[in-house]
Amino acid sequence: MRVLMISDVYFPRVNGVSTSIQTFAHELVAKGHELTLIAPDYGRSAAAEPFEIIRIPSRYLPIDPEDRILRTRALRHYHRALLARGYDLVHIQTPFIAHYAGLGLARRLGVPAVASYHTFFEQYFDKYVTFLPSAWLRFITRRFSTSQCNDVDGLVVPSRAMLEVLRGYGVTIPAQVIPTGIQLERFRRGDGAAFRTRHGIAPERPVLVHVGRIAHEKNVEFLLRMLVAVKAEMPDVLLVIAGGGPARRSLEALAAQLGIAEQVRFVGYLDRGGPLEDCYSAGDVFVFASRTETQGLVVLEALALGLPVVSTAVMGTREVLVDGRGSLIAEEDEADFAAKAVRLLRDPGLRAELAQAGTAYAAEWSAPVLAERMLAFYRKVMERRRDAQLVPITADEPKA
Repeated sequence: MRVLMISDVYFPRVNGVSTSIQTFAHELVAKGHELTLIAPDYGRSAAAEPFEIIRIPSRYLPIDPEDRILRTRALRHYHRALLARGYDLVHIQTPFIAHYAGLGLARRLGVPAVASYHTFFEQYFDKYVTFLPSAWLRFITRRFSTSQCNDVDGLVVPSRAMLEVLRGYGVTIPAQVIPTGIQLERFRRGDGAAFRTRHGIAPERPVLVHVGRIAHEKNVEFLLRMLVAVKAEMPDVLLVIAGGGPARRSLEALAAQLGIAEQVRFVGYLDRGGPLEDCYSAGDVFVFASRTETQGLVVLEALALGLPVVSTAVMGTREVLVDGRGSLIAEEDEADFAAKAVRLLRDPGLRAELAQAGTAYAAEWSAPVLAERMLAFYRKVMERRRDAQLVPITADEPKA
């Protein structure tokens, strides 16, 4: 199969969409399929990949300077070459310029278009477009998402919770729940001792770890307020926050205001293939409280590396986490969350028990298995398009 993917974001821009694209692309190529990705040019180098990447000149997104959007005129220069490739399907990964460019390419190629809905935009935009009323933004976002999703031939969503939201909007297109899998070979080991040495963290110091984009919708502020209660029980506790984003400065100010600046360490973006895995492994407990995750891939990464998790269970994380299988599920209540974190920090036996259970559980979310589910959905969409039948695809949506 020849697949053409298109996205407004990819590495070196670090986020969950980039990770999802890379994971599925690596697995599809490993299974003998051909894949081309159209993505923005960020003006800096990125790691080599085992698939073709066409980098398109891009411009900044005003509401989020970390992101770029494709320049459509530049993309047109590649149309003739792409039309000659004989692609079987176009997979659209983001809802901005890439969505409409991907639809146009699919129509020119005469092949179906599949889209992934990675981000719960209804809970996202009002954090960035602050000069417009939240209710108005949510209404527009719902209409926008419904229109885009119903434009394609098939929809991929990472969780049943996200699919239920989209069905509630009025999305009727055939859809399949396909989470992003874990490339387990990347998360077999990390050198936590080396990470602690690099960052001047004492071997015996209790460490909480959070990995993710530092953005307002990630609810990191809740973790800082929760940390105040943990500090009252364990004064030497440290929260390591890996990642970057627009909320970092305000969170640093909040940590100082709460009197926990010495208990919080921002370490920035960390590359996979060593530094990130070391960070996970340096922790005693992984903490997570995002309200907007469509899956919560970092939670699975922590579990795969044997790091017990304390997390709320909202949206996608509600489906990923099972209490006792590597994690303790907390209420979005600072006292309850802190109590569970302290319990784990003080009980090495419970940590070891959850670490073992979590590693086994994460193996159920392996990338090769979920890539096969993606390929099966591609084939269903292609068959439906070829047969021109009006019978809807019955999407099998088991939990991973």
